[in-house]
Amino acid sequence: MIPGGMDPKKMQAVMRQMGIKSEDVPASKVTIETSSGAIIIEEPQVVQITMQGQKSFQISGNVRTEDKASGEDVKMVMEQAGCSEEEAKAALEKSGGDIAQAIIMLTEGKE
Repeated sequence: MIPGGMDPKKMQAVMRQMGIKSEDVPASKVTIETSSGAIIIEEPQVVQITMQGQKSFQISGNVRTEDKASGEDVKMVMEQAGCSEEEAKAALEKSGGDIAQAIIMLTEGKE
């Protein structure tokens, strides 16, 4: 039952009368890329809503975020630790974005 006491079937009928169409999208994972990282929704329930020619999506599920190491951070770690870009990115990811910790992790093994 939908809040307000309206039957879901009646709600669908009213939405159709208003020209609103909704359909479930079978998704296993949704990723939204942002400038600072990514928002990842695991086991999502996705509904595509079409209204007045516009499509929008309603997404719910288990949400987690991943921070993206900035290019400047990667460059600094590469310069200080003398490593490749891939190694710098991996160390930054492992250290949770902590530049100093990433450099220490990379340089400890080289001594």
